Amino acid sequence: MTTASPHPAEQGIHFPHEAPPEKGQAIEVAPGILWMRMSLPMQLDHVNVYALDDGDGWTLVDTGFATKSTKRDWQALIAGPLAAKPVRRLIVTHHHPDHIGLAGWFQTEYGVELVTTRTAWLFARMLMLDAHTKPVPETVAYWRGAGVDEEEIARRMAERPFNFADVVDPMPLGFTRIAEGDEIVIGGRNWIVRCGDGHAPEHATFWSLDDDLVIGGDQLLPGISANLGVYATEPGADPVAEWIRSCKKFGEIAEDRHYVLPGHKLPFTGLPLRLRQMVENHQGALSRLEQYLSEPRTAAECFLPLFKREITDSAAGMALVESVAHLNHLLKAGRATRQRDARGVWLWQRAA
Repeated sequence: MTTASPHPAEQGIHFPHEAPPEKGQAIEVAPGILWMRMSLPMQLDHVNVYALDDGDGWTLVDTGFATKSTKRDWQALIAGPLAAKPVRRLIVTHHHPDHIGLAGWFQTEYGVELVTTRTAWLFARMLMLDAHTKPVPETVAYWRGAGVDEEEIARRMAERPFNFADVVDPMPLGFTRIAEGDEIVIGGRNWIVRCGDGHAPEHATFWSLDDDLVIGGDQLLPGISANLGVYATEPGADPVAEWIRSCKKFGEIAEDRHYVLPGHKLPFTGLPLRLRQMVENHQGALSRLEQYLSEPRTAAECFLPLFKREITDSAAGMALVESVAHLNHLLKAGRATRQRDARGVWLWQRAA
């Protein structure tokens, strides 16, 4: 969900840097660690990327979309703030295209070693092959089941759908696997890998054993919570339960001293509070949604109780998959029931 926490700095969350780096520039957020940004053509208009100094080269964390402009921005950084040494390694936190989009380009053009979780690599390789010129029947059935009206479905059928490969460069064979509990040396520090789920399966975060740094990707964000979506690929999934479990797991090791380098927004401290907020945000949304289901509702009718506002246009797609995710969670918890109507739409209602 994208519900902002009010005045996070007043609630124990602190932002050491008030502004992000300018395009083509880098900010040293800790000794030997540079923070940079890549633009995204969407409401969340950026992704944070990092470079860690390994002595004889740089290790990068995440990449941005595979677009001509992003490649130019990387080339400018490589010729500028990163010019003193070559890029030798790329770590990808999870498989979403704003994080893995240029992994294949870096492998091919710069000969870097790609380091990520097995699930992230397999998902990305699989999705590269899943390209379509029009929505597939399973996706149409998913939209209809979620309550998207027939006029909107017809409009979508006339458009070419978004494909993962549109913004992700081809990925050659070969990667180095990391997994939960692994230790890895990056930027002269020893880090332990901790994985979370819900936003993306086996999302890697990195916790320094030598100082207070945490590389959080989209698992640990300030002010916003990562999208938790259910799609036609796994329509019965419960990412909300996975997310809450992950937040609680991280809460057992998080300390106020931790300095988080997130995938979006600003680096921050105050991680224990932020993790509690992320759980409470979804628990509150689930309670509002459960009350709203006093009468049968479709997933497409549930934006207001979930997000506290109506959502239309391009943002409705992300809202829909998150609506289904929260309804699935209520269903699995025995807090809601559902049945199909004659058109094939799922009607959800609070359990008796």
